[in-house]
Amino acid sequence: MPVAKVQKQAQAGPLRAIAPATQRVVLRTVEKGSRRPVPVKLHLHGEAGEYLAPVDRHRLPNPAWYEDWSVDFLNQGTHWCTYVPGETTVDLPLGRVYLEISKGFEIKPIRKVLQVTPATREITVEIEKVLPWRERGWVSADTHVHFLSPTSALLEGSGEGVNVVNLLASQWGELMTNVGDFDGHTTHGSVEAGGDGEYLVRVGTENRQHVLGHISLLGYEGRIIAPMTTGGPDESALGDPVECLLTEWAQQCRRQKGVVVLPHFPNPRAEHAASIVSEAIDAVEMTSWGDLYSGISPYSLADWYRYLNCGYMVAAVGGTDKMSANTAVGAVRTYARIADGQPFTYDAWKEAVRAGRTFVTYGPLLEWQVEGQLPGSRIKMHKGGGTVSVAWNLASVTVPMSRLELIVNGEIRESKALRKWEDAGEWTVKVDRTSWLALLVRGQHAGRPEMIAAHSSPVMVEVAGTQVIPAADAITILEQIEGALAYLDTIGTRAETEAYRRMRLVLTSAHRSLHNRLHQQGSFHEHSPLTDHPEHH
Repeated sequence: MPVAKVQKQAQAGPLRAIAPATQRVVLRTVEKGSRRPVPVKLHLHGEAGEYLAPVDRHRLPNPAWYEDWSVDFLNQGTHWCTYVPGETTVDLPLGRVYLEISKGFEIKPIRKVLQVTPATREITVEIEKVLPWRERGWVSADTHVHFLSPTSALLEGSGEGVNVVNLLASQWGELMTNVGDFDGHTTHGSVEAGGDGEYLVRVGTENRQHVLGHISLLGYEGRIIAPMTTGGPDESALGDPVECLLTEWAQQCRRQKGVVVLPHFPNPRAEHAASIVSEAIDAVEMTSWGDLYSGISPYSLADWYRYLNCGYMVAAVGGTDKMSANTAVGAVRTYARIADGQPFTYDAWKEAVRAGRTFVTYGPLLEWQVEGQLPGSRIKMHKGGGTVSVAWNLASVTVPMSRLELIVNGEIRESKALRKWEDAGEWTVKVDRTSWLALLVRGQHAGRPEMIAAHSSPVMVEVAGTQVIPAADAITILEQIEGALAYLDTIGTRAETEAYRRMRLVLTSAHRSLHNRLHQQGSFHEHSPLTDHPEHH
């Protein structure tokens, strides 16, 4: 059917003409009160549902892997958005236009209908923060972003209210990404780099091995830690030997003043156990992969709980593993509490993560203390234990909250139905043995299943004389280390003899460390032929 016929008749069968977008308008987003420009995530569409992109953004963005060269976001395959730095120019149709603006988890999303007329030349929208978590010392972060330029990452992070974006260089076979952006010292957006210091981007690396696992090395100084991948496909180049372990990468990152995270925990997982037992890991990462509605994986939590039960304190962080426009920076994010009286810098953020003053969230924000102590703290109690007070305060503007659970040693100790948008309370909990305590927040979008929407890092309560390792958890961890050894000994592409022996010693040392702890408490456990020894018989 000729387009002219549709235009002439306004409608022809199932086809109808859409009003042309010819009214050029300047759209500004400003902070309420100060009128300062505010970067935001923006969506506009007309009466037919047609996406209306700014004049300098893709009208049809590409959501494919490693191809999102504009600052765009595709929500659930149908809802296009873009990021603007506080002002943009857009061509709009006359009549009703639908606007949506959001900026992270502390500013209530704005949705309104605009009436565009021939006199419309400018539109100004005021942005108001309604949750004061940043003012209370909490800063948000995405620990895992790929493929953006630092400048694009800075815009997307600020548009999403993410204070720290960790942009990770890596290797994909023969493809190197973001390596030219790594210099080992620049924090983009910092005052020293000419920014305002509120939104930061730092380039680190994700070092990877297709069986042993992946590891995120954040904010380290000096030279890039290479090789970034090893052991052949899918990560490394064809034929490359296994020449470096995750644990060795982690130890090098620590020497270069970085933070070490196990990304998209727990997979791939063969060496994670050895790295955690070697105490080379600062945090484990809960990941979204662009999924806004499934929440934190119970599988990830169950594996993390296993290490906490064995006394290995590793913080929880949130990162998206963003690799395309299908994932928004900070869809799941870390909140970290900067130390009192300390100004916000990237180094202060690293210190907060190392200390475990964190929680992971898809939307709900939380503050809580055990005996007045923040997550990451260690509380010592005399033999016999006692009671501790747990105080909490929750709020959300994006995900309706449904239930709060107090997790003690991996089990639900207390549970309470929540008001959707704000709640607070207190529990008194008896602790008679060494334990860890953490908060889990459930939420539920309309028409979707309930999900785990937020989870804190733990507070450790050490009761004198009661540190017992759960044998089932410890044996599972030992079996994972044995699996890494078996891979190195058999199907892993063999490195030169000296490197192979060095790596094997790292793994056996980690195995022996936990194994000896089990023996010290008299726990019986089976041995594989690989790790059997005369003392066990």
